[in-house]
Amino acid sequence: MKRAKVIMIQGTASNAGKSLLAAALCRIFRQDGYRVAPFKSQNMALNSYITREGLEMGRAQAVQAQAAGIEPSVRMNPILLKPSSDTGSQVIVNGEVVGTMSARDYFAKKRSFLPQIMQAYESLAAENDIIVVEGAGSPAEINLKTDDIVNMGLAKLIGAPVLLVGDIDRGGVFASLAGTLLLLDSDERRMVKGLVINKFRGDIEILRPGLEQIAQITGVPVVGTVPCLDVDIDDEDSLSDRFHKRGTPGLLDIAVVRLPRISNFTDFNPLSAADGISLRYVHSIAELGSPDLLILPGTKNTMSDLLWLRQCGLEAAIQKFAAAGGAVLGICGGYQMLGKRLRDPFEVEHGGELAGIGLLPVDTVFARQKTRTQVRGAFGTLDGWFAGLSGVPLEGYEIHMGETYSEVPLLWVETQDGIRKPDGAYSRTVCGSYLHGLFDRAETVSALVSCLCTAKGVDPSLISIPDPVAYREAQFDLLAQGVREHIDLQEIYRILKEGVM
Repeated sequence: MKRAKVIMIQGTASNAGKSLLAAALCRIFRQDGYRVAPFKSQNMALNSYITREGLEMGRAQAVQAQAAGIEPSVRMNPILLKPSSDTGSQVIVNGEVVGTMSARDYFAKKRSFLPQIMQAYESLAAENDIIVVEGAGSPAEINLKTDDIVNMGLAKLIGAPVLLVGDIDRGGVFASLAGTLLLLDSDERRMVKGLVINKFRGDIEILRPGLEQIAQITGVPVVGTVPCLDVDIDDEDSLSDRFHKRGTPGLLDIAVVRLPRISNFTDFNPLSAADGISLRYVHSIAELGSPDLLILPGTKNTMSDLLWLRQCGLEAAIQKFAAAGGAVLGICGGYQMLGKRLRDPFEVEHGGELAGIGLLPVDTVFARQKTRTQVRGAFGTLDGWFAGLSGVPLEGYEIHMGETYSEVPLLWVETQDGIRKPDGAYSRTVCGSYLHGLFDRAETVSALVSCLCTAKGVDPSLISIPDPVAYREAQFDLLAQGVREHIDLQEIYRILKEGVM
């Protein structure tokens, strides 16, 4: 049986650009006529995705699958860790929750997940020409090398040649590349076939002597110097640069509260892509201002983040904002917070009970089972501020432990199992929903923009809203073009062909 060629992207640190480079290679190989699939054995992130089968995987691998032009599959990310505290994570294997573990307990158990990892990888390798594998963090984390299943330990198991990526934008890239190689075992160093300098700004001729010296020092050639590319691709986790960007103010100002355990913030990328909308993330009362829409996003720990809102004064600011007629939207955990009360009888999150922000007439009870499903539907027949949303079609996906009861549903959806049910709630200028991906359709974005413009007295035609799917595909092509121009693809194909010889 023919088996796929493989190449692995590892980084000198988190946020070096592994995910984006992997997505770029997926797109390039697809453009070159190959069947390609992404793979990451273990991902730690709060941005996740629900497949057509109702299974949960890392958002980054779903994005890479889209770049490859294929349907996301949980096989592309067999282990997902979703941090729920500073020392513990919910552990998801093959899309299903197996429990919440401390870092120490997971470290002791992770080797037992190797059969699931290898089965997932081998099934993808049997169906594709090329597998683009992404590592996690850095292979030089020597305290984690024992029983490694995501960096060099995995590379050895699958025979993957490695590209080592360093981020020059944060400084010290030559030291980080050389230091990482120094901390690898000799057999691991031999598997590193190329170095990539990422996020470069400036004159390449000034950098070139350094490229030649690092190749001489390490014995590994530099196969690419990739600049900071102006592309809009979904981010993997909370290290995203989006949280710190401050662009030119738009006709509409949308503020998203940056919760400590914020999850699936990629929900709002289609809003930021619209010409005329400025979307910003706020972490304090001082940053809040007077937005046209305030969004409470999803979170991995609703009750803890609600307490954080309460302690830092943002809860009172949100209540005051809504009382003055400000528009507020809650998604998933943000929706739960906006209700009257949250109860956690099974200690799924925090345990006990908490009063909610009190802006929606709903109560939430946390259950033992996680709801995971893709959905399609439409907004209900609404009145007041939300009348412009009535009947507008939508799609998205649910990932939540809570069950929320509402007598004023915002919308109606049909699940993958064919069950039709209400979702969300609204009251005055406040609404909430469990749906992630709510803005993945242009019709939904247009309807929301129309409501905001009507309230502000702005002409909606001044806001240009791209089709989200066409926009995403164009961004993948821009990413591929940028990487093609700055990486030695001939060398990449040679590395693919020769493997770890």
